[in-house]
Amino acid sequence: MKKKNIRKVVVTGGSRGIGLAIAQKFSTRGFEVLITGTKPSSSLKDRDYEYYCADFSSPQSVQDFSIVLRNYEPDILINNAGINVVTPFEEISLETFIKIQQVNVIAPFRLCQAVIGNMKKKQWGRIVNIASIWSKISKSGRASYSTSKFGLDGMSVAISAELSQYNILVNCVSPGFIDTDLTRSTLGEEGMRKIANEIPIKRLGNSTEIATLVTWLASEENTYLTGQNIAIDGGFTRV
Repeated sequence: MKKKNIRKVVVTGGSRGIGLAIAQKFSTRGFEVLITGTKPSSSLKDRDYEYYCADFSSPQSVQDFSIVLRNYEPDILINNAGINVVTPFEEISLETFIKIQQVNVIAPFRLCQAVIGNMKKKQWGRIVNIASIWSKISKSGRASYSTSKFGLDGMSVAISAELSQYNILVNCVSPGFIDTDLTRSTLGEEGMRKIANEIPIKRLGNSTEIATLVTWLASEENTYLTGQNIAIDGGFTRV
């Protein structure tokens, strides 16, 4: 029987892709893991995860889940849930712009507020916010998304400045182009090949590579790294 770690972890958007890989990595290490997804039910709850249905585009849903977090008292929060719509700047509707900020910035803001009280009491906590390379650079059509991810990075830096004294470390991880089902359905094989040629390593990353970095940042092994936005992108944003 697998020995349970004393730490509790929450991974938003943990039912697929990068979020699922992060949840799996924590679970195999014996952590108690709660994940969120937008579907009313998930087969994942029959495995080693607790599952909570949440729609972070809804302020009420975020409020409801914040109450859950205050009672659950997680030691580690991974804000992974996010949305993106690629649209020319002049064509972005206010509704779409606000929705992206709601999911990508406001929801993490509220969830961080919900968990830090108990983390302070324990004098230990780890928060990892999943940003994007578009929090460091940008591209045509990504005004809404980059606004949200630059904002998430700025919030993370500010939180780390306030909370480091309580042994609560806060970082961003910014994935580059990652080989997921969503990426494949969006880009297709030819599109993925073209992008791979632009990456110094000449391939897309995978979800496990992201999960490995995230779980280390959220671990007891990390005792001094905070306030950072780490791009894991095969060198794309630097070379």
